[in-house]
This record gives sequence, C-alpha cells and structure tokens, in this order.
Amino acid sequence: TKAELEILQVLWEFGPATVRFVNDKLNENREVNYTSTLKQMQVLAEKGILKRDESQMKHIYIPVEAEEKTKVQLLDRFVNTLYKGSASQLMMQLLGNEKTSKAEIEEIKKLLDNME
Repeated sequence: TKAELEILQVLWEFGPATVRFVNDKLNENREVNYTSTLKQMQVLAEKGILKRDESQMKHIYIPVEAEEKTKVQLLDRFVNTLYKGSASQLMMQLLGNEKTSKAEIEEIKKLLDNME
C-alpha cells in the first residue's frame, strides 16, 4: 500500500528506526496516528518485509531487503498484474502520458541505446 511504501522509504533513507521515529517523519508531510504507523509496521514485519529487533526496550524495525531490490520486485509484480508481463506495454503507456517531458524521453533514448 502507499502507507507501507512511505514507511519503507523512511527506513531506507534513515536506516533502522523505532515506530516513534518513523511516525514523526511521516507527520512532517501529513497527520498520521502513531497506532496506525505501529499497526502497519507490525503487518510489514508479519509479511517478512521488515525485521523487528526486540533486543532493546524500544523495538527497532529494519527493512529485510535493500530499496532497489524491493522496487524491482514491486515493479515486476505491477507489470505482471497490469500489463500481463509486457514491459513494452508499460513503456508505451508511460511515454504516451503528457507528463513525460522531452528531457525524460531523451534520457530513455540514451538508456535504450546503451542497452543495445
């Protein structure tokens, strides 16, 4: 979910942290209840996405996978679910979007040229 990804982004940026720290960071952008953050982090731990270090009085949460690996897994799942595994269909959708700037299109062309 979006909320789970926001939690992961805080942990990837700042490293292992308590629920309070993550909740404080989330509250810099919008109001989030502490209990909501706690529950979401517990669910992420149950899913195996976070580890919980209970060796200290305050529990510390740690992402199981690195940011890049998680993003690749999420993108693969996204492409498989919405585009039946077709990266070209995804790219056509992205490039057909008027939000794609000329600079971004040029960057994509360079990446494609480097792949050949």
